[in-house]
Amino acid sequence: MAAKLSRRDRIKKGIRKHLSGSTERPRLSVFRSNKGIYAQVIDDVNGKTIVSASSLSKDFSASGTKGEQSAAVGKLVAQKAIAAGITAVVFDRNGYLYHGRVKQLAEGAREGGLKF
Repeated sequence: MAAKLSRRDRIKKGIRKHLSGSTERPRLSVFRSNKGIYAQVIDDVNGKTIVSASSLSKDFSASGTKGEQSAAVGKLVAQKAIAAGITAVVFDRNGYLYHGRVKQLAEGAREGGLKF
């Protein structure tokens, strides 16, 4: 298990070397656990999280498979970001493969109106 996490950390550092969120184009960061999926829109210049959404939060009400919940979290974070005045983001897959739940969250955010 430790080898898998260290591999993801190595990939994550390589991604973050080239990717940073600014005030006008913040970073959409994804974290996935066995039980839920989390998304944050982060301004790296000021070090602030602007918007966040997760499948385990109280304002989230979708049910279904984990994949369906991921797409719904993507739409929810997109709605919150647009309400905060953000239309374009940089997608940070956080060391995960762009496949499965991470991909469904990204597609849900695109359907919600975010551009990346």
